[in-house]
Amino acid sequence: MERETGPASPQQEYPGLGHVVVVIPTYNEAENIREIVGRLRRAVPEVEVLVADDGSPDGTGEIADELAAADPQVHVLHRAGKEGLGAAYLAGFAWAAEHGADVMVEMDADGSHEPTELPRLLNALRDADVVIGSRKVPGGKIVNWPMSRVMISQIGNLYTRLALSFPVKDSTAGFRAYRAEVLAAKNLGGVASQGYCFQIDMVYRAWRSGYRVVEVPVTFVERERGQSKMSSDIVREALWRVGLWGVQARLESAKKALDRLR
Repeated sequence: MERETGPASPQQEYPGLGHVVVVIPTYNEAENIREIVGRLRRAVPEVEVLVADDGSPDGTGEIADELAAADPQVHVLHRAGKEGLGAAYLAGFAWAAEHGADVMVEMDADGSHEPTELPRLLNALRDADVVIGSRKVPGGKIVNWPMSRVMISQIGNLYTRLALSFPVKDSTAGFRAYRAEVLAAKNLGGVASQGYCFQIDMVYRAWRSGYRVVEVPVTFVERERGQSKMSSDIVREALWRVGLWGVQARLESAKKALDRLR
């Protein structure tokens, strides 16, 4: 069961884009949530914040409730239990749509995404439908990641570009902004992927549907507190799902080519 807390607030507008909601999914982020919400509110006071908490046993949800009680632009969506990153974001997007959001932003709770860089994503969204805060374009970088994580990211993104034949350099990045129409319910049917794969799934769907996707450079900083949610299961899911999507895309292209020859 899901419930929301936090007093209602007037819709805040970011110049030229309308009502912006930043969705922050959490599970056991009690050490980080207060700081990241505070930094975000100071950096971009025009936006609203939705913490989507998956029943964190460490009290993250209760801390988020305190933040919401003190700030009408902070809200909390309490979910029954841990269902994964993708499910948390989809629930957050649905909440944002119901509350009139024109733009929805993904941001991690662990401090790896710098709130002061959010205006760069929002400004780029004026000429795009999806903006990715990219570590792989000129100016983007990763700080304090072990080499093993760097290699997984590099190989994963290369594999994705080759398998799906699409141009996004950092499709696994989790700092991004969408126009609401991209995340309309009709575009999200069948999304079941999680972790890295969820991020690939979302941008691939948008690109295949003809939406404009751009990347802007950001600095990604490894978390200082708490534990990463990365696991071998997440990597395996991305490998097989991306491979399957690539095969399906090639079969569709072959079918279209045959139809044109008939």
